[in-house]
Amino acid sequence: MQDITGAVVADGQATPAALESGIGELLKTVGLRRVFSSGNSQVTALAGVNLCVTRGEMVAIVGPSGSGKSTLLHLLGALDTPTSGTVYFAGKSLEAISDAELTEFRNRAVGFVWQRHHLLPDFTAVENVAMPLLARGIASREALGAAHGWLEEVGLADRAQHRAGELSGGEQQRVAIARALVTRPLLLLADEPTGDLDEGNAGTIFELIERLHRSHRLTSILATHNLQLARRCNRTLVLERGLLVTGEESLVGRESASTRATGGRATAQEERG
Repeated sequence: MQDITGAVVADGQATPAALESGIGELLKTVGLRRVFSSGNSQVTALAGVNLCVTRGEMVAIVGPSGSGKSTLLHLLGALDTPTSGTVYFAGKSLEAISDAELTEFRNRAVGFVWQRHHLLPDFTAVENVAMPLLARGIASREALGAAHGWLEEVGLADRAQHRAGELSGGEQQRVAIARALVTRPLLLLADEPTGDLDEGNAGTIFELIERLHRSHRLTSILATHNLQLARRCNRTLVLERGLLVTGEESLVGRESASTRATGGRATAQEERG
C-alpha cells in the first residue's frame, strides 16, 4: 500500500504535506475503456475516457441512465478492472499493485456513497458506520468511538443506537455518508447519492456532502441526474457515447430538453384534465 498512497496517505489519513499544498493531480485516467459481453455481442460502456482531477476539486458527472457513470466510478474506485486503459492515483497506476493492496486502497483512500445506502438493517447506525474500521482490524471501542464522532458530524448523534431499518431514507443516506468517510479517505465517489430521495432531502444531503467536502478537504466525484446540483460543483462533465466531454454546452442542451419534456407532460395533463 505504501507504493500507491504513501505520498498522500498514512494510517488512513492524508499527510500534512499533501493536504497543505491543496494542489496537484490526485486522480487521472488515460484511454479508459470498459467493454461488457452480452450474449454474442459486446457493449461498450466506456470508449476511452481521459480524466484528470486535482486535489480538492468537486466534479459532477452527468448523463442519461446507462451512459456508463456507475461503470466509471467503479473503475476509479478499483471495484472493477478496465478492459484497457489505466487509472492513476497520486501518480501510481492501480493496475500495477496487488489484489491485497487494492483492497487496502479501497478501504483507506476511497469513500463510496451509492444511490441505495446498502446499510445492514439489523445493525445500529453506529455499528454500520464502524464497519470499515472493524474490517481493517481496528479495536471495537476505537472504531465505535470514531463512528459516534461521524454520526455527530452528519447530525445523527441522537440516532446512533437505532437500527438502520428504523431510520428514514434521508437518515439512512446520512449514515452511509458517515460510513464512507469514517476511514478519512482522500477521494469521495458518490453515485446518484440523492437519487432515491425527495427534492427536500436531496438538497439537504447535497449540502451535507458539500460541507464535508470543504471541511475535510476531500476530492469528490459525483454522478448525478440532478443538473441543478451538478452546477454547484467546481466542474461538470457529461458522459456521452462512452466519452467525457466538458459539461456546459451539453448541460445546457440537456437541461433545455428536460424542461421541454416536463412542460410537454404538464400540457398533456392539463388537456386531459
